[in-house]
Amino acid sequence: MTIDTADRPSRQPAAERPSFQVSFEFFPPKTDVMEERFWDSITKLAPLHPRFVSVTYGAGGSTRERTLRMVSSIKADTGVDAAAHLTCVGASKAEVDAVVRGYQEAGISRIVALRGDPAEGMGKPFTPHPEGYQNAADLVAGLNKLGDFDISVAAYPEKHPQSPDWAAEIDNLKRKLDAGATRAITQMFFDNDDYFRLVDRAQAAGITAPIVPGIQPIHSFKQISGFAARCGASIPGWLAERFEGLDEDPETHALVASAVAAEQVLELVDNGITEFHFFTLNRSNLVLALARLLGVRPD
Repeated sequence: MTIDTADRPSRQPAAERPSFQVSFEFFPPKTDVMEERFWDSITKLAPLHPRFVSVTYGAGGSTRERTLRMVSSIKADTGVDAAAHLTCVGASKAEVDAVVRGYQEAGISRIVALRGDPAEGMGKPFTPHPEGYQNAADLVAGLNKLGDFDISVAAYPEKHPQSPDWAAEIDNLKRKLDAGATRAITQMFFDNDDYFRLVDRAQAAGITAPIVPGIQPIHSFKQISGFAARCGASIPGWLAERFEGLDEDPETHALVASAVAAEQVLELVDNGITEFHFFTLNRSNLVLALARLLGVRPD
């Protein structure tokens, strides 16, 4: 059989590949068992020397104290730079600023600044606190008045569900970056063309800051499908077909998940992407494999 490779992107030899930067996202564990898995994953991923490890912030600020505790412990116990998520939902500026000062006292200088979801859940209308930050751009500007922070913000390859159109979406992204954010990190996506179109739109609008792809390894297709439905990310038909019938076959599911994630990451690499943010769901196995594909390994 003859295989036509004329149109296939050529992979660079390892010695010629660019160096890659990675960051990892975790959520605050709720139980002792979950905390044990959290620290096991942190311990395995820390030797990869990520740019930072971020810890999420529950809807309506519901995990505020746990987020602070986890980022403080990560930085103190592993030496890895930690980033704390922060939202402006349901809190006054004074309350948010008090949280920020807590991060400063713990030596945390990286923040992922988000408007956030109401405590009622994703998809519900956002109503700013009457004495609070009005949106993510306002929050970024406020953070820059409080200290010297490295700030990441969110970007949406398929448009935020509450954005009326792409013009409004890109304008909002630009306002967040112009307010002082260093980079944008995307919501999960499974069709790389969505990411490339977002980058093209951003560049056409004069955005020069990095837009880092957020990669979601599929530890459980059922779980990720639920997440996607709630946050406005689509599941391509071809992806659903690959996992069809694998709910009761964890070994095959894991192999398919590895292949899917590897294909996505390597296509992005072939198109010049050198920075990645991995949503770990507090698990390390697939993320470790993807980092190895990028040549990111412990010293």
